[in-house]
Amino acid sequence: MTARAAVILAAGEGTRMKSPTPKMLHRLAGRALIDHAIDAAQAAGCQRVVVVVGAHSPAVAAHVTARLGEQAVAVQDPPLGTGHAVLAARQALADFDGDVVVTLGDCPLLTPEAVAPLWRLRGEGADVAVLGFEAADPTGYGRLILAPNGTLLRIVEQRDATENERQVRHCNSGVIAAGRARLFELLGEVKNDNAKGEYYLTDIVGAAHAKGLSTRAAIAPEANTAGVNSQAQLAEVEGIWQAQRRAALMDEGVQMSAPHTVFLSWDTWIGPGAVVEPNVVFAPGVTVEGGAQIRAFSHLEGAVVRAGAIVGPYARLRPGADIGEEAHIGNFVEVKKVKVGQGAKANHLAYLGDGTVGAGANIGAGAIFCNYDGFDKYETHVGAGAFIGSDTALVAPVRVGDGAYTGSGSVITRDVSADALALARGQQVEKPGWAAAFRERKQAEKAAKKG
Repeated sequence: MTARAAVILAAGEGTRMKSPTPKMLHRLAGRALIDHAIDAAQAAGCQRVVVVVGAHSPAVAAHVTARLGEQAVAVQDPPLGTGHAVLAARQALADFDGDVVVTLGDCPLLTPEAVAPLWRLRGEGADVAVLGFEAADPTGYGRLILAPNGTLLRIVEQRDATENERQVRHCNSGVIAAGRARLFELLGEVKNDNAKGEYYLTDIVGAAHAKGLSTRAAIAPEANTAGVNSQAQLAEVEGIWQAQRRAALMDEGVQMSAPHTVFLSWDTWIGPGAVVEPNVVFAPGVTVEGGAQIRAFSHLEGAVVRAGAIVGPYARLRPGADIGEEAHIGNFVEVKKVKVGQGAKANHLAYLGDGTVGAGANIGAGAIFCNYDGFDKYETHVGAGAFIGSDTALVAPVRVGDGAYTGSGSVITRDVSADALALARGQQVEKPGWAAAFRERKQAEKAAKKG
């Protein structure tokens, strides 16, 4: 198979986002837009990826460098159009011999399946292959001008199009594939004699056609080519992504009674047979095994929920939470960096942070793992079958042995032996008649003030 590389254009200033965060670092499904583009390129078989960034966005360059290395970053300075941006990647690909696909960093719904027809056209002899789509409303898009035999003659931008050309509904997605040598040869011939005075990548089609080269187009679903240029468009694309992912999970056997209220992340994994109730949010890093139940209004991040476990309603799982098989984490329980054993229960109003809960243990309402002293975190370990009474504060580092009990309202600061009962609370004192005398005195004081 011919070697493949990708040039991802990510040098736009993103001014329409009206945000201090660079557009490419805005997140969709919990992942930066530029990472979605890199993921798609790699999944499409590109062994080399070069991201073209602008000098105005060092944060984007740093982000790409951290993931792919410095060799994957090319800087376009100044910005003189898409053709000029691709030329910025020429040096990075100087030693590459194969096909290059140019994609856009702000099109996070582009899939390997959508790009695949370009590789097919290249294999059939197309010198330049362009990905297009049939727009419901083509306003603002470059138009694909096709010959009757399907040959792509040229791509004309909206501002440069004639009235007849503006009626064309086949539009340019910005994704183009060609051999590396041919791509840069054609770019060297592109001029900037257009309304914006820029070097358009799309002009390589006309240049190739003028040379008698083969120029072809493939049509992808419009949703796959949706771009992000504003906060409204980001929300729209997020909605498309979420709907597609929910549908895929339900096709795989995940039950959702109100799927439009469930929000997933790019790496959310939910096994067949799991149940997800309404208004659940999955932040990045969550795995839910088949047969587990995530009840309404719960928020999960960086957590594992194992088969048969029940989480929620109104539960919060934070990074490092590992909820064992058949365990129960109930309403208003927060778990962070705690491994909860099989069948253990924390059914309401508790904070479990840093440590372990043994199989079959019961954590009462109001129990707290006191894990932080303002400087360092410490661990609490509750043994198998232990019973932590309501309103117990376990001051870490501390261990409660297997089968042990803690009395309600206790503050436990030392280890508790297996099968022992630990009580750590003040002795109850009763003063007979005190309440009646108190009420009588206060009523007399109130009457005196009125008099």
